[in-house]
Amino acid sequence: MKERFPQGFMWGGATAANQVEGAYNEDGKGLSIVDAIPGGKSRLAIVSSPDFDFTLDPSRYTYPNHKGIDHYHRFREDIALFKEMGFKCYRFSIAWTRIYPNGVEKQPNEAGLRHYDEVIATCLAHGIEPVITLSHYEMPLHLATEFGGWKNREVIEHFERFARTVLERYGQKVKYWMTFNEINSAVHFPMMSQSLTVKTGALDPQAKFQAWHNQFVASSMAVKIAHETNPAIQIGCMIIYATAYAFDCNPLNQLATLKEMQSFNFYCADVQAKGDYPYYAKSLWKSLGVTLDIQPGDMALIKAHTVDYIGFSYYMSTTINKTAEAESAQGNLLGGARNPFLEASDWGWEIDPVGLRIGLNQLYDRYQKPLFIVENGLGAIDKPDENFRVEDDYRINYLRQHIEAMAEAIDDGVELMGYTPWGCIDLVSMSTGEMSKRYGFIYVDLDDTISGTGNRYKKKSFYWYQKVIASNGSDLS
Repeated sequence: MKERFPQGFMWGGATAANQVEGAYNEDGKGLSIVDAIPGGKSRLAIVSSPDFDFTLDPSRYTYPNHKGIDHYHRFREDIALFKEMGFKCYRFSIAWTRIYPNGVEKQPNEAGLRHYDEVIATCLAHGIEPVITLSHYEMPLHLATEFGGWKNREVIEHFERFARTVLERYGQKVKYWMTFNEINSAVHFPMMSQSLTVKTGALDPQAKFQAWHNQFVASSMAVKIAHETNPAIQIGCMIIYATAYAFDCNPLNQLATLKEMQSFNFYCADVQAKGDYPYYAKSLWKSLGVTLDIQPGDMALIKAHTVDYIGFSYYMSTTINKTAEAESAQGNLLGGARNPFLEASDWGWEIDPVGLRIGLNQLYDRYQKPLFIVENGLGAIDKPDENFRVEDDYRINYLRQHIEAMAEAIDDGVELMGYTPWGCIDLVSMSTGEMSKRYGFIYVDLDDTISGTGNRYKKKSFYWYQKVIASNGSDLS
């Protein structure tokens, strides 16, 4: 068979602590913002309301993240299943609130550190490289409610303490890290990545862009700490990437698409990968009435400590239309017009593997740094039979097409490090807080109320991905 992927390509899967671990108040863990965000289809509407202030109200809402899939207690079983699939790496996050429960403590919670000692040791015992995200949508609730989230510069020192603690604890064993998950998601939804509510600035460009600046400083501090701890560490940024198309050849739509690519796909990565604000930043700030508080030394730090690679999620493309009546792409978190050339998932996310090849070329052309696809996958309603067998050919087809696109991008000359499909085991959805929106190769017997046995069952895609990894991407049949 033709070798389509380089030797050492990092096949694996990805999760986030707040969506799988559960055990939200065990072993000294504090509350994170996600612990205070209700589940259900109206989740985004609830947290986008002017009244939302992170007050927990179990009489009105459910909080599925409190239990998750109990990965906190069952990680050994789950990682053994990942080993059986052949994973070369496992991307997961460290819950900030397990290490510093309120974010402001001077000493870390040793029970939380020991937990990740064991997770990392289990991965390494199975020959699986950990790929750790420092901050994956789970800021300590105290820093959101008392400090106002990332718009407050004081948060930088608290994040630096957290980053230093875990990088020094695990940096000799863990080579691959990322700083902030989907940092650019704040363009559309600053709740998760910046912990901004409407009351604290979610709709205010000034708050949002200042929060980004503070995160860029914090990210560079983490890169500096990582490289000082162990020069072999590779630490990346992480963005959502949505290849953007103009709805038609109207020059106004073409220009709007260029601006969308700059403000959404490139702004955050430009700073973290190139070490400076892009040429279009001043124009963007002016158009939004933004004046950044940039402190002496900030830009020198950002310039000196850029990321080693670009990690990104890719689920869909987006179509930009500013001039004509057109159907919207329903369910697409990123908005945009309906693309008549694409099919959509059960949740309305348009499926575009060619867009992944385009995106890989665009990113590599712009940054000339290794790329790492750390999220990609199909959220779908899986219907197991009486033996809990799931025939998820729709997921296999989705992944096959995207892996084909990856191989074609590598042929184009793109340097691609690895691929970790999202939700390699079923987990609580970020956008809806549901279990019924499933991504995994492994079915978890829990419903949207987190009722069920919690037992794990291998889907058809489990065996298919096992074959893909064993053949290093050569056998996609």
